Amino acid sequence: MRINTHPILEFKRGAAVTITFDGKPIEARDNETIAVALHAAGIRNIGRSMNLHRDRGLFCAIGNCSSCMMIVDGVPNVRTCLELCRDGMTVETQHDKGVLA
Repeated sequence: MRINTHPILEFKRGAAVTITFDGKPIEARDNETIAVALHAAGIRNIGRSMNLHRDRGLFCAIGNCSSCMMIVDGVPNVRTCLELCRDGMTVETQHDKGVLA
């Protein structure tokens, strides 16, 4: 689901890496954010609202909202739209883990 060619933009993709999302391996690329890698893998629901527990997806992609916050390598409240993928990193949704976003 990645855009491979574009008439104006040039993509500088890094090497293929593997991240783990909620216990499942996901193919990602160096120089792309976690949220982009999850979106490319077809994962659209990356969180839930605190009060009504409605599904949340990638929203602003610039770090202003809290829709993409997840636990990354054990650290909660990481904005995955800003955090770059690294080989072997572990990413978990935090909406069912009692962590405040």
